Amino acid sequence: MGKNIRYNYFFPMNDPETVLLIDAWASQEAIDLHHASPMIQTIAELRKKYDLHMKVERYASTDTPESEKQFLRK
Repeated sequence: MGKNIRYNYFFPMNDPETVLLIDAWASQEAIDLHHASPMIQTIAELRKKYDLHMKVERYASTDTPESEKQFLRK
């Protein structure tokens, strides 16, 4: 079974109403289990109760192509 790798929260200095969450997961199975958890149901109910809005963008990491490695500092 997969797992959560990390959660990173960011708070814009000029917008106290916004939170950016970047999370990373080991697998799609891990995401699916997370979304099926009781905690996520509670969060969905709170979003509805307080009229909170969410935008989701999904990015998938890949191995860095050789042509791009010249731009990375290690």
